[in-house]
Amino acid sequence: MSEIVRCNDLYKSYGNITALNNVNFTLESGKIVGLLGPNGSGKTTLIKLLNGLLTPSKGEILVDGKKIGVETKRLVAYLPDNSYLNSWMTVKQIVEYFADFYEDFRPEVAYEMLALLDIAPKRRLKTLSKGNKEKVCLILVMSRNAKLYVLDEPIAGVDPAARDYVISTIINNYNPEATVVISTHLIADIEQILDEVIFLKNGSLVLHKTVDQIREEHEKSVDELFREVFKW
Repeated sequence: MSEIVRCNDLYKSYGNITALNNVNFTLESGKIVGLLGPNGSGKTTLIKLLNGLLTPSKGEILVDGKKIGVETKRLVAYLPDNSYLNSWMTVKQIVEYFADFYEDFRPEVAYEMLALLDIAPKRRLKTLSKGNKEKVCLILVMSRNAKLYVLDEPIAGVDPAARDYVISTIINNYNPEATVVISTHLIADIEQILDEVIFLKNGSLVLHKTVDQIREEHEKSVDELFREVFKW
């Protein structure tokens, strides 16, 4: 396996507020990683740094050995926690837009997943339910053949019955040599697919271990350990 993400002494502040403080870790390819922490822990800041939407105040962050920039944006597929698509467009128009914009986009995969959900390509996004809109966003991201997938709260907006579909979409459609980083508060729902987890607290990294290590060393599930570490 090769290294896909490296954070070296990563520090990010907004004026007098420290969002990330001396964060160091590496992620290997072929892993599904949970990025976990309470609100205000630095998860969103780290995600935005990975996607080149912010720049570090100090330190560096590398994707596939490259500094964040045009090259790394070709390697990263990003699902933000809010929809960014134009609601007047049809699903087909959005698929075609992604196919034009991303060299690694696989339209045949997108249409296959849309068919499984019975979402007609001719439908305008504004006519879909909130849950189906979020599924379309996820399908678009997972239809890329990226090296790094960064998913911000991918199951927060869907009902419990649809979460299994979302999870199966993630594990069945990403490049198996790629890494998936999932930020979520719904740990119990995704724990079964995680290889390792990162805990952030007040901008600092407090734990980075495999799920197996957590179960062996702490004799707890990831969800149970999270509740212990972050209890009030």
